[in-house]
Amino acid sequence: MLPLTGIKVVEFANNIAGPYTGYILAMLGAEVLKIERPQGGDDARGWGPPFWRGTSATFQALNVNKRGVTVDLKSTEAIAWVKEYVAGCDVLVHNMRPGVMEEIGLGSAAMRAANPRLIYCNVSAFGPTGPMQRNPGYEPMVQAFAGLFSINGYPDRPGARIGTSVLDLGSAVWAALGCVTALYRRERTGSGGVVDASLYETALGLLTVHFARYQASGTLPERHPSGSLAVVIFEAFDTADGQVIVAAANDRLFAKYANEVGHPEWVGDSRFKTNADRHANKAILLPMVREIMCQQPSASWVQRLEKAGVPCAAINDISHMKAHPQTAALRMVQPVPEIDIGLMALPLSFDGERPTIQTRAPRLGEHNPAYGLPAAK
Repeated sequence: MLPLTGIKVVEFANNIAGPYTGYILAMLGAEVLKIERPQGGDDARGWGPPFWRGTSATFQALNVNKRGVTVDLKSTEAIAWVKEYVAGCDVLVHNMRPGVMEEIGLGSAAMRAANPRLIYCNVSAFGPTGPMQRNPGYEPMVQAFAGLFSINGYPDRPGARIGTSVLDLGSAVWAALGCVTALYRRERTGSGGVVDASLYETALGLLTVHFARYQASGTLPERHPSGSLAVVIFEAFDTADGQVIVAAANDRLFAKYANEVGHPEWVGDSRFKTNADRHANKAILLPMVREIMCQQPSASWVQRLEKAGVPCAAINDISHMKAHPQTAALRMVQPVPEIDIGLMALPLSFDGERPTIQTRAPRLGEHNPAYGLPAAK
C-alpha cells in the first residue's frame, strides 16, 4: 500500500508547479481530483508541440494518476459544489493567481473554517507576504529576479536560464513535503493548517551555498559553465571526440587522477597539494589538464578514470540517458496506460518499490459524470 492511500486531494492548478505538486501526491497514493475551467482547462494542455494523443507532452507528464473535472468557478452553484467536496478532502492544492481563491470564497480561512482538518497549500510566484506577494510570475522571470541567471552560463557571456523548470518543479517538491509534514502533524493534533511554497523562495533556497560564499567574501560569484567555484579539479574537459566531467573533489581523488594521467609529481607539488592550493593555481593546473584530456576519446577516459576510482562521466544528451542501462535498472521511465508512451516516474522508492503510473492524464472534464457534474462539452 502506498503511503498516502486514503488521502483525498483537490487540485486547482495550471502549468507546472501546482500540477507537479498534485502529481507527487497522486504518485504517493493519494486520490487527486484536478479541477479545471471548462474553456480549455489547464493552460499546459496547449503547451506544445509536441502533442501526444491531442494533448501536450507537458500536460501528460504532470497529470498522470489523477481524475479530472471541469467547474465554472464563476457559477454560484459550482462554487457550492466545490465547497461541499472540499469539506470531505484532506488537502487542497492551488497555484491560482494570488487573491483569486479568496475572491471566489475558496480562500484558506473559509475552507479551513468549514473543514478544520484541511491542509491548504498555496503555491505562488513570490510567497505569502511582502510587496510582491500578489505578483504573478513564471519560471524564467523568477530565475532572473532571484539571481540564478547571474550564476549560470559562461563568464564572458550574459547569464542564462537553467534549462529545466527547476523552480516550478522544486517548489512542487517543497509544497508536497509541506503537505505530507502537515498531515503527519494532523495525526498528533487533529488540526490541519496552511502550507506555502513559492518559486522565489525555492530559488533563494537553491542559492544557499552561493549566498554563504557571498556573505563571507563580499564577492559576487563568477559564472562557470560546468564546474565548481570552490573545487579543483571539478569540471568538464574536451576529449578527442566529446567532453568528460572529472570530479576529483578532494585531495585523495586528485592524487588518483594525477597518477592515472602520468603526473604523480603533481601530488607533492606545493601549488597543487590541497584544494585551496589548486584553486589558487588553477590558471596553471587546468591548462595542463585540458592538454592531457584532449588526447584520448571520452570512452577511454571514462574507462580509465573509473578503474582508478576517480568520479567522472561523459556528457550525455537525453537520448543517451534514456538508453543507458542504469536508467532501465531504476525503472524511472514507465509506460502509461492507453497512450503508448513512456514517462518519467517519481524519483522515490519505498521498500525497494517505485510507485507506478496507473492512469494517463485525464481528458478535459472526463470524470464530470462520476462526481455528479454536467458532462463536459
